[in-house]
Amino acid sequence: MQKLFEEVASLDARCYKEFFLSEDILMEHAAEGMASYIKNNFSNNEKIIIAAGSGNNGADGIALARLLHKDYDVSLFFVKEPKSQMALLQKKRAFAVGVPTIDELQECDIIVDAIVGTGFDGEFNEALTTVLQNINAMQAFKIACDVPSGLKKDGTCAQTTFHADVTLTMGALKKSLFLDEAKDYTGKIEVLNLGISRKLYETQTNWHLLDLDDLQLPLRTQQNSHKGSFGHLAVLCGEKPGACIMSALAGLRFGAGLVTLVGYENHQMLNIPYSLMYAHALPSNTTAIACGMGLGVEFSDDELKNFLENDLALIIDADLFSMNIIVELFKRKNIVLTPHPKEFVSLLKTTELADISVEKLQKKRFFYVELFCKAYPNITLLLKGANVIIGSDNNFFINPHGSSKLAKGGSGDVLSGLVGSLLAQGKAPLDAAIHASLAHTKLAQNYTSADFSLTPEDLIQRIGNL
Repeated sequence: MQKLFEEVASLDARCYKEFFLSEDILMEHAAEGMASYIKNNFSNNEKIIIAAGSGNNGADGIALARLLHKDYDVSLFFVKEPKSQMALLQKKRAFAVGVPTIDELQECDIIVDAIVGTGFDGEFNEALTTVLQNINAMQAFKIACDVPSGLKKDGTCAQTTFHADVTLTMGALKKSLFLDEAKDYTGKIEVLNLGISRKLYETQTNWHLLDLDDLQLPLRTQQNSHKGSFGHLAVLCGEKPGACIMSALAGLRFGAGLVTLVGYENHQMLNIPYSLMYAHALPSNTTAIACGMGLGVEFSDDELKNFLENDLALIIDADLFSMNIIVELFKRKNIVLTPHPKEFVSLLKTTELADISVEKLQKKRFFYVELFCKAYPNITLLLKGANVIIGSDNNFFINPHGSSKLAKGGSGDVLSGLVGSLLAQGKAPLDAAIHASLAHTKLAQNYTSADFSLTPEDLIQRIGNL
């Protein structure tokens, strides 16, 4: 798990004040970090172009050119003439050791984007847009210095933004790198040391990035046990039973001792797998309920109240978000919500927190998750997306490990089953959401066939191999 920050200028300032490190020292370490990445990953016969802007992001790139000079065929391409104090100083140093410059882009093996950094906000002029378009069209391996040029401080992207294969970001991770919109531009993200340990550089934050190594599986260490020792998940089965069955199977495979589908239909008509049970009422030993997947209009609000008038842990998804009963359920303590963006927009409107479009939500995902969690601190929210956001009270986590493989109907039903299973086994809502989400994305990563071919059944079958 890694810390995430809104901005790092204050962290740099703290280095100057408390650790007596100068701006120059931090910049030299940033450049050295980029140089080390290149030296560790590419042979020294590679041709490198560094596209440098006029500010301190450009200065980082100019310093990198000096460090690589003579070991690599490196050239500086000034997109804009250096203007900041550090850019002018680094240019003087680079010219003193003989770093060559070029007046126009050339074919190369590696191109480093050091045009603009974290302070960018707006759109590029025509000239800069053309340069970026030309760079993006090149076949070279593309490295972004700190952030891809065009990535704005709020995580949204300019109309033309640098497409990085890897982003080497300075000092600490920025939240802007993990807005959904940024995912197609950042590539792999690595943090570079600025002269002190990240443990010293970083300060307290309520936002964290989840690593796959954070995943805790529901391993069974208690040998003197029986099926009732591992919880009983009840899945409300509605108009579209396929979704409910997938959730139930995922919950059973992820460790719940018992899983029952609960509904009014004749179970013989549903082709229920033999490993699942079916009932018309909640089993007396139910420990968690999953509700919403494929629910449709099967139940009236009064019927749902009959099922949900209890203190059991609850996972809510899909159709339940559009029902009147939803706000009443927010009074519960052990509850996880797993909306996709359209459903979350509906929730924000129902709760009178905001009346916005899905497009606006996607550009301000962090803000609206914080807004909802502040209003409902007892709820754990899991907002689906290219990068999943999980929030509870004042604690927030981003799972960046998802992929387009999961963009398939039924994937969310599997996630709900994973969350429900952990709730049934006694996990706290926040822990259940975190570890179910990590398991879900890891299952997709472990799928090695064509990415478009992944199905919910593939996810369920692979749970045992996590």
